[in-house]
Amino acid sequence: MLAALVLLWQLLASTGLINRRFYGSPADVVTALVELARSGELALHLGVSLWRATVGLAIGTTLGLVFGVLVGLSKLGEDLFDPFFQAIRTLPLLGLIPLFILWFGLGETPRIALIALASFFPVYLNTFKGIRGVDARFIELANSYGVKGPRLIRDVIAPAAFPAALVGFRYSLGIAWLCLVIAEQVNANEGLGWIIIQANLLAQTALIMTALVIYAVIGVAADSLVRLVERRALRWQNAFEGA
Repeated sequence: MLAALVLLWQLLASTGLINRRFYGSPADVVTALVELARSGELALHLGVSLWRATVGLAIGTTLGLVFGVLVGLSKLGEDLFDPFFQAIRTLPLLGLIPLFILWFGLGETPRIALIALASFFPVYLNTFKGIRGVDARFIELANSYGVKGPRLIRDVIAPAAFPAALVGFRYSLGIAWLCLVIAEQVNANEGLGWIIIQANLLAQTALIMTALVIYAVIGVAADSLVRLVERRALRWQNAFEGA
């Protein structure tokens, strides 16, 4: 399907049915990609983007896991933290950018903070939901066998909540990559988002398409890696995998 769409795009561009100035073509994208790689700009900007996404994702998902476990296991923790997190979750990320710049300056911190904030909520919500979704009868049965405290969490709650937490991580990965595009368009001078801004100013459609293709390829590759880890880690689950 994807190959057919690429061929159709090239055919429409080559025959002049679409304007290459506005839509580019697969051949133009490949040419721009080769030029970026040859000049060394691809490695530079891709490395910066990957570093920002990795650091922001690591901070956001770690905090999301910690607070998801805390709020999931404790009613007091839920009462203390969940209303605050739900209020923050409803705020538009774009509206927070001016505040982040005001609070954290014009360096890397506001970009990483934006990615961390966006990637926090999927892990937090799914971990919380996974813990609270554990069947109460399993808890009662474990308690009747004397399984309580840390052992209950390790042997009963954590295995049951782990699949939901992994789903949250997959969502966080995708959202972090999307936020990276926004974050790198805010006073940045390196990164794939910066390439898009510069290409837009110079009306270089092929370069914009090239950066977007790189985003898409890396996003799909990262998601595939997480799905592979998920399948291996959850081999014990006898889940339906489609007809």
